[in-house]
Amino acid sequence: MISVESTTAPADPARTAHPAAGDGTVRLGAPDLAALAQVTSGLLDRAGERVDDPAWPALARHAWEDAPAEVRRLVREFRRNSGPDGALVLRRLPIAAADLPPTPMVKGSVQRVPSLPAATLLLFAAGLGDPAAFAAEKSGALVQDVVPVPGQEEVQGNVGSVELTFHTENAFHPHRPDHVMLLCLRSDHEGVAELRTSCVRRVLPLLTPGTRTALGRAEYVTEAPPSFGPVGGGTAHAVLTGDPDDPDWCFDEAATRGVTPEARAALAELGEVAHRTYTAVRLRPGDLAVVDNRVTLHGRSAFTPRYDGRDRWLQRTFAFSDLRRSRDHRPGDGSVLVK
Repeated sequence: MISVESTTAPADPARTAHPAAGDGTVRLGAPDLAALAQVTSGLLDRAGERVDDPAWPALARHAWEDAPAEVRRLVREFRRNSGPDGALVLRRLPIAAADLPPTPMVKGSVQRVPSLPAATLLLFAAGLGDPAAFAAEKSGALVQDVVPVPGQEEVQGNVGSVELTFHTENAFHPHRPDHVMLLCLRSDHEGVAELRTSCVRRVLPLLTPGTRTALGRAEYVTEAPPSFGPVGGGTAHAVLTGDPDDPDWCFDEAATRGVTPEARAALAELGEVAHRTYTAVRLRPGDLAVVDNRVTLHGRSAFTPRYDGRDRWLQRTFAFSDLRRSRDHRPGDGSVLVK
């Protein structure tokens, strides 16, 4: 990661954890922030009535060219090489936090109405590639709310508030997003919730040779979440693919299982190392975290919601570096994958 400041997370009492020192933070200067605010405000003024209107991504592509040169440089370099931690955090972006409505408290909450945070997410998605979503997940909305929902506390998903285990976003799907963007609108009340990331570039050197070999065999199955409906039993896949010295990985701690004893032992070692070496960052309002979904797992520590309209609220958008690859999943060359 590019690191300007760092936070050190306390160890999870359930396991011995040693978060890395850096958290990928970059603070933009006042001139860049002012220029960025002007671009996002201009995008908001020109956009249509719905965030998911095809005009929005098109306008964001054009607006990205007007973003400050330093911002475009950071994103361009991160897209080309996301570094040893595969995550980037831009601090205190302009989102008009004082004007926010109460934090939503329902499953499937999304943002259809244009807003400054939505404009910010789509702008950065244009810098990383193209925004897209999945029809079975949050109704295919491009900007999705990540909020705690009453009665869903134990869910391994964005509605829960227990520890969210490490995962590749939509690990089961052949067309996973290349980048996951998380924009913080509100922190949790106690300010303790952490975004946790674990990059293959940190984990790989700590794995035994036998485990590295096992993770490269197609002896793993990842189940789809219930929201995607019946998609079969899952296709056998490897956890590590590509260049053995700098691989991509595909793993969901809660949904990936090994189909051989060697695969199950490899997953156990992988999980232990990931939890021993993760990076933690506490997002504050206006902080945008970008996770390279190809090489970095992400999760979240537990927190305690109050359901009082002031709970933790993130908004999420997926970016695809090569949207063409999923053309057969997107009717009309749109922004929603339907299968």
